[in-house]
Amino acid sequence: MKFCFNWVWAVLLAGALQAGSYGVQGHLVVRADANGRLVRSPAPAARPRAAAWPDRRLEEMVDQVAARHQLDPRLVHSVIRVESNYDPRAVSPKGALGLMQLIPATARRFGVADVFSPAENLEGGARYLKHLLDLYGGSYPLALAAYNAGEGAVARHRGIPPYPETRNYVHRVARGFRESPARLQAKTAENRPPEQANSILEIVEPDGSVRYVTR
Repeated sequence: MKFCFNWVWAVLLAGALQAGSYGVQGHLVVRADANGRLVRSPAPAARPRAAAWPDRRLEEMVDQVAARHQLDPRLVHSVIRVESNYDPRAVSPKGALGLMQLIPATARRFGVADVFSPAENLEGGARYLKHLLDLYGGSYPLALAAYNAGEGAVARHRGIPPYPETRNYVHRVARGFRESPARLQAKTAENRPPEQANSILEIVEPDGSVRYVTR
């Protein structure tokens, strides 16, 4: 089924969701059902979420898409965990959709017709992530900041924008990147070219400010 991106929007009542969470007591959330219709339902009570990992088929799909676009699969997995926790029908309060939480304009830009198709969403999200890495000379922190806040925000601030949400997003993806399962780390180290062997280092300055560098 093809979706009209102009009307797909998430509705959140009685407060804001914690960043990255889709369940808070006393809220309503909107999800897409199997037919693509948006369904409003009560959110479950807040509770700590176990670290998600996809089933084997989805894991292989992510790895294949990452390889096709010369991306480190650990990075793609970490982005997905932070964005949707591997929920292919996730809809954020701001209207980001699917596994890699593409907004409608980005989905159209990268040729995604069905944002709730895991294969199409992964392809579009990976193409966008690769575009950002190329745009910022391979800098993971800048690419992630732009993925979250937009290329315009990174350009205006000449670096990671000072938005708490964006800085927290970069931190969470960086942490997930480092904590990916050992089996995937070993596979990545064996298969990716040397220029992709980057990792993200978080540096806390004496004044308490945080910056990120790629090494």
